[in-house]
Amino acid sequence: MALDVAKATSAPPVRTDVTWDERDVRLYHLALGAGVPETDPRELRYVYEGSERGPQVLPTFGVVAGGTGGVGFQVFDLPGVDIDLANVLHGGQEITVHRPLPAAARATAVTRAAAVYDKGKAAVIVQESTLLGEDGAPLITQRNEIFVHGEGGFGSDRGPSEPLPAPDRAPDLVTEIPTLRQQALLYRLTGDWNPLHADPAIARRAGHDRPILHGLCSFGMAVKAVTDRLLDGDASAVAGCRTRFAGVFFPGETLRLRVWDTSDGYRLTATAADRDDAPVLTDARIAAR
Repeated sequence: MALDVAKATSAPPVRTDVTWDERDVRLYHLALGAGVPETDPRELRYVYEGSERGPQVLPTFGVVAGGTGGVGFQVFDLPGVDIDLANVLHGGQEITVHRPLPAAARATAVTRAAAVYDKGKAAVIVQESTLLGEDGAPLITQRNEIFVHGEGGFGSDRGPSEPLPAPDRAPDLVTEIPTLRQQALLYRLTGDWNPLHADPAIARRAGHDRPILHGLCSFGMAVKAVTDRLLDGDASAVAGCRTRFAGVFFPGETLRLRVWDTSDGYRLTATAADRDDAPVLTDARIAAR
């Protein structure tokens, strides 16, 4: 087996220097679709350095900070994690915000394999990465669930199940977000160069008609929408967020969000409105300060 569970979970954390500036932040927000309409002061907070309250930073920027392809994915550099990335699927994402991300910083990502679970035909690596500011204090902590096909069956715990089903009532907000056909190509510029999101031939080999949008892009769009519509457009009000990636979304489609205001934050689902509400994001929640 290419995945050595004991070696991976006992290895010292990987420390990675991470640097970003306002240009990186603006590019990330543009890749989520920010800046429409271009005269809206609330949109300019995300993309224009001269805006009264900008540039502000969505906490989901932390997953691509430094242009390294995703903070937290350095776990693949750990001993015992010698796996074929073609067998890897990003299953879920959770972010805890300790303090708002600055628009420019020199930081350090500290990443470890917090756990590895046995799902039978697949293994799930739980990656935990904390982004430390220049002062050494944490900015965000994120946990990623990475499914590795063909690496299960080693007899370990299946891991916890933490579903967050949507409430059994009408949502408090339904909104639709159109996307560009070139949106995946834009999002790749933030550092996630997986050719699945750009190369039609590779997408077809993976069973898709054409390249798909990054799950983290869909998630970022959802967090931005809730921030804009329910948190007065204030990114610093987001205390944490999580989701499970439930299905593919194609650039050019319309993302339909359904949001419920609950006692433990905003629950939400995202579907592909153009494909009979095929699921895209489930078990999702955004906590506010």
